Amino acid sequence: MKFQEKEHLYGNNNKKQMLPKIILLAIFVIIIVLVTPLSYPLFGSSFLLMMSKSKQPNSSNVDSIEKENLPSTSLKNCDIFSGEWVPNPKGPYYTNKTCWAIHEHQNCMKYGRPDSEFMKWRWKPNECELPIFNPFQFLEIVRGKSMAFVGDSVGRNHMQSLICLLSRVEWPIDVSYTKDDYFMRWKYPSYNFTMAAYWTPFLVKAQRENSDGPTHTGLYNLYLDEFDEKWTSQIEDFDYVIINGGHWFYKPMVFYEKGKIVGCHYCLLENVTDLTMYYGYRKAFRTAFRALNSLENFKGVTFLRTFAPSHFENGIWNQGGNCLRTKPFKSNEARLEGTNMELYMIQLEEYKISQKKAKRNGLKFRLLDTTQAMLLRPDGHPSRYGHLPQENVTLYNDCVHWCLPGPIDTWSDFLLEMLKMERAKSKRERRQID
Repeated sequence: MKFQEKEHLYGNNNKKQMLPKIILLAIFVIIIVLVTPLSYPLFGSSFLLMMSKSKQPNSSNVDSIEKENLPSTSLKNCDIFSGEWVPNPKGPYYTNKTCWAIHEHQNCMKYGRPDSEFMKWRWKPNECELPIFNPFQFLEIVRGKSMAFVGDSVGRNHMQSLICLLSRVEWPIDVSYTKDDYFMRWKYPSYNFTMAAYWTPFLVKAQRENSDGPTHTGLYNLYLDEFDEKWTSQIEDFDYVIINGGHWFYKPMVFYEKGKIVGCHYCLLENVTDLTMYYGYRKAFRTAFRALNSLENFKGVTFLRTFAPSHFENGIWNQGGNCLRTKPFKSNEARLEGTNMELYMIQLEEYKISQKKAKRNGLKFRLLDTTQAMLLRPDGHPSRYGHLPQENVTLYNDCVHWCLPGPIDTWSDFLLEMLKMERAKSKRERRQID
């Protein structure tokens, strides 16, 4: 701490007039020097508190302090994925006017959503507090690293949320290798951090066989034992891979293994057995995890971001179903059941099998379990607020994706906490080696 000398002006007094004052000042200084060490213990915590307060930054310096002071420990012995949504009047931390990265169909406030309370909740684990996302901490942890979002449009929804949350620190620049919006790549120059999205809604090699199909949503051929090289050939050098999949598996599909048809899901083809969507879902995740485990030079951390349920009520997605609620459920008001439970359990089972294989190969698989939290957020979807009311579009009510800002921002709270855990674990392992 720097101290500035103070000047004392005595005017035009002569030396005789100044002498008594100098003597008194000297006596006072001697008393202070002798007495302070003796009385120091009496000051106690109030003295230390006063000293610490004197060192607190003013509001203009808070940002620079946040950049530097990263926590050395993270939450321990706490299931951060089990909890409740509680009010957060401080939210949101960006708006549709401050972030350009929001996809039009998730820009709910722009297109007239009348309520705003859905943006003012945070996730509270049952056994601890989950810190709100700190963009400075995140960018420091991922400095010099790269992160890939692999999966469907909900994964892209997550990446766009993260871009908006990081916008308080820095905007990325577009370093995409292609003009295809499904394969975007962004870089944060100050941190040498790269994010990329890889569109692969089925995770495995797939092609659309028919644009119409039994449900007028297309008929797709899935090659369940073959990698989708549009992403598997690109991610070997990434430090983090966040993989997801789910809603596309409701579509009619024909399943291929070893180049031959083995069954389908609601394909309505003669002499083809309906094996249900669950068969294809399981095999697709099994193959995707096998791809990650087989990459020779991949040394990154894989996060499985679990299935986020939709919230159609009073009908299915193409028969008038909608999501008009304005508040979260409490944990005792909604249960994970039916198809949502089946998809979630398939993910967990395949993850656990592949995690064991990954561990033997020196790789890390982690579970980013968003399912329970998002089950409780029927209020977070765009519904009909993804386009202008008078716009001539054939869009159904969207109860699958998430408004931005909105509850999907909490996924970055989870992600940052998991990255902090990874960093702490790596430090412990290095100390053991040393």
